[in-house]
Amino acid sequence: MAECDSEENALVDITEFEKTDFPPQQFPSVIFDRTRETLKLNPGGAVRVSESSDERPCRVERLLPEVETDGSEEQDLLLPQTTESISSGNCRVKRARRNRLLTPSANDFPSLGNGTEELNFFPEDPEFGEVVQRAELAIENGIFPERISQGSSGSYFVKDSKGKIIAVFKPKSEEPYGHLNPKWTKYFHKVCCPCCFGRGCLVPNQGYLSEAGASLVDQKLGLEVVPKTKVVFLVSETFHYSAIDRAKFHRVGLPPKEGSFQLFVEGYHEADFWLRKFETDPPPENLRRQLQSQFERLVVLDYIIRNTDRGNDNWLIKNEKCDNCEVTGKGPEWSSERDPAVRIAAIDNGLAFPFKHPNEWRAYPFHWAWLPQAKVPFSLEIRELVLCRIADMNFVQDLCEDLYEMFKTDKGFDKGTFEQQMSVMRGQILNLTQALKDGRSPIQLVQMPRVVVERSQGGSQGRVVQLGSAFTQTFHYKRPFFSSW
Repeated sequence: MAECDSEENALVDITEFEKTDFPPQQFPSVIFDRTRETLKLNPGGAVRVSESSDERPCRVERLLPEVETDGSEEQDLLLPQTTESISSGNCRVKRARRNRLLTPSANDFPSLGNGTEELNFFPEDPEFGEVVQRAELAIENGIFPERISQGSSGSYFVKDSKGKIIAVFKPKSEEPYGHLNPKWTKYFHKVCCPCCFGRGCLVPNQGYLSEAGASLVDQKLGLEVVPKTKVVFLVSETFHYSAIDRAKFHRVGLPPKEGSFQLFVEGYHEADFWLRKFETDPPPENLRRQLQSQFERLVVLDYIIRNTDRGNDNWLIKNEKCDNCEVTGKGPEWSSERDPAVRIAAIDNGLAFPFKHPNEWRAYPFHWAWLPQAKVPFSLEIRELVLCRIADMNFVQDLCEDLYEMFKTDKGFDKGTFEQQMSVMRGQILNLTQALKDGRSPIQLVQMPRVVVERSQGGSQGRVVQLGSAFTQTFHYKRPFFSSW
C-alpha cells in the first residue's frame, strides 16, 4: 500500500504500476512539499516515481506525457478529456487521456546542460521522435549540426551518427530578429536601415512557430506538401551562443535551444530548375496534371497562412520518374499511377501568419501567381479535398484552437495579437472557400478583396459556432505603396 502525506494528494501514472509487482514494503510513495519550489509541468506532462536514498521516500522525474496535472479552466474548455480515477487510501491515482499534444516550453524545464532527451517527447508520432533521437545521439557522438550559409538567420543541417542529413533546425534565438542571429549582414541592415528591415505585418521572432504551424495546417487539410515540422530542443557546440553561455559551458553546460525541426527531403530541386525545364521540354499530359495538382495544394497552403516569402527558390519539386531514368538509363513511361511521379515540398514557412494584411511599403506577393499554372481554375480534386473542410466553421475554429495551443508556448505570446493572426487566417479561408465554389483560378484568388474575420464581442467561445453570430467580416482596401495587384 502506498505511503502518502495525509495533507497532500499524489498524482501518478497508474500504467507504471500495472506492469510491475511491488512488494508491500517497497511500494514507492510520493510526497510533495509545498514549501519547496513547485514542480512545473505542461498540460499533458507526466511524472515517474522512483526510489531514492534521500530523506524523501521518492523522487519525481518527468516521463511521457500521459498523466495530466490540474490545468486551468480555459484548457479544460478547449481540451476535453476522458479521465478515470482510482483512489487508494489518501492517494489519488488518475488515468488520463488527452486528445492533443502540447509542445513543451523552455520555461517549464530546468537547464539540462547538454541533455535534451527529457524535453523532446512525441508519443503521438514515434517516427518523428525516432529521428530526433538519432539527431541527439549524433550530437553526443560529436557529429554536430552544420550551419547553412544561405538565408538571413541561423539555420542548421542536422545529421545522424553516419553523417547523413536528416533535418533542418532553426533556433528561435538565431532568427532575423533574434538576439543571437549569426548573420552579421542582417545585423547591420537592422541597425543602419531599421525602416526597411523586417516585415511590419509579422510578429517578430516567431518564425519557428510559423514553421511548425504551417506543418500543422498542412496535416489538418491533408495537403502533404510540407515536410513534417515540430518544435524541438537541441544543444550543440556549433550553435551561436553568447559569450556568457560559452564561459559557463565547462561548469553547467550549454543551454538547450528551442526551434523548428523540419525533416529533410531528398531528391528535390528548386522549383526554378524544373519550371525552366518544363518550358523548354513540355511534360506529358499525365505529368502535367500531377504537377498542377501539387501546385494547387501549395497555393491553398500559402494563401491560408498568408505566406509573405514564397518565391520560386523556397519551394521544391521532385520528378521521381526522371530520377529513375537517371539511375537506370531507361526512358520514362508515363503511365497512370496512384502515387504521383511529381511532388512538391513547401519549405521555408517562417514568414507566415501575419497579424494584419501588408499595407505599408511592400505587398509581399505570392510569386507563384505569375506562373502559367496559376491561370488554370482549381481542379475538382482539390475542391473535393479542401472545400468540405474549410467550409465548416467548426473545423476552422478547431484549427485555430490547435494553433493556439502551439503558439501560446512562446515566451512572448500575446493573446490579442494571436487573435489578430487568426482573424487574417479566417478571412483568407473565407476567400478561398468562395473561390473554390465559383471555380476560380489561383490568380483570380489573389485578386479578391482582402477580408478579416474577427470574433464578435459576444460571440460563442465553444467549438460549435455560427458565422453570423460569432464573427464579423471586414474588408480592407488599403494597399501597400508598391502593390503588385
